[in-house]
Amino acid sequence: MPTLYRLIGPALRRLPREAAHELTLRALELGLGGFLGASAAQEPDPPILAQRLWGLDFANPVGLAAGYDKDARVPDAIRRLGFGFVEVGTVTPRRQPGNPKPRVFSLDEDRAIINRMGFNSGGLDEVCDRLSQRTRSGIVGVNLGKNRDTDDAAEDYAEGVLRTARLADYLVVNVSSPNTPGLRELQRRAMLGSLVERLLKVRDETRCRVPLLVKIAPDLTSEERRDIARVALETGIDGLIVSNTTVERPHGLVSRHAREAGGLSGRPLFGPSTALLAEMYRLTQGRLPLIGAGGIASAADAYAKIRAGASLVQLYTALVFGGPALVNQINSGLASLLKSDGFASIAEAVGAAQRAAPGQPIKPTEAAIPR
Repeated sequence: MPTLYRLIGPALRRLPREAAHELTLRALELGLGGFLGASAAQEPDPPILAQRLWGLDFANPVGLAAGYDKDARVPDAIRRLGFGFVEVGTVTPRRQPGNPKPRVFSLDEDRAIINRMGFNSGGLDEVCDRLSQRTRSGIVGVNLGKNRDTDDAAEDYAEGVLRTARLADYLVVNVSSPNTPGLRELQRRAMLGSLVERLLKVRDETRCRVPLLVKIAPDLTSEERRDIARVALETGIDGLIVSNTTVERPHGLVSRHAREAGGLSGRPLFGPSTALLAEMYRLTQGRLPLIGAGGIASAADAYAKIRAGASLVQLYTALVFGGPALVNQINSGLASLLKSDGFASIAEAVGAAQRAAPGQPIKPTEAAIPR
């Protein structure tokens, strides 16, 4: 169904990124999702896209990544754009403003964005209040962070798990944003292992078996990647999100904002994040669900992530350039690609690029087995 987004999209892109972002949030809060692409008569997702993970039924594998609805203002309105799940946050225990503006830069020629938001957040009080009032329909995850001035990162994450475990369908420990000083150090083996073990214990103490995932950076050494895989398998974490934004600046960027500090997302991230996804699938031996994020802008991109090892995928930046209609286009295209390759379900395609034929289990090489 045609929407007014084709008319208002170019105008939104001429506004400062944060102003445009706030306008779309306000439109969703006011029930004006139809202007952005939402339909009251959303077509059912093709059955081939359905799968069950962590005891949750995903009607389709395409989710909205954290960063858009940081304070859980409109998760259900966003789902009606066609998403199979929505991730809110990153939320920090206490309210904080984030980094000074300007802190978001659109690289139009590169179909990319650089942000250095710095975990701007309304805090757990605000997010928990909103989540407690929503009708539990659809899958909504919460992405958890730490306050910039905290002395005990583990305590911040533990508070996040404790307070949101009964309100979310899954939780994400964000230790990979490049915009909070020292945060990425938490990905090191000893620190990550200790953090995850503590958070799993806190989760279990809530008597709520909400899935707990870790979101990792694309800018990792080979040793760091192997260490994260070892921690994931040894601790029993429920999954990984691969990956967050990158501090690297790939060759070929042409936008005048390309050298701004912050995390780069969008098209230039697709290649490195997909390569990392495939490696993490091998290193974890296909034993835990992975969510593929980074540079997805088409059904073919989403399919490549799934074939590389992702059970689910997430996007955000591509919506700025393609509009909300992109979500249904990706789902429709994914169904066609699965059928054309002879898969009966999306689960059969997960990791297919690393197998000789559909349905054949992954055979990790000796070098890929964490020790």
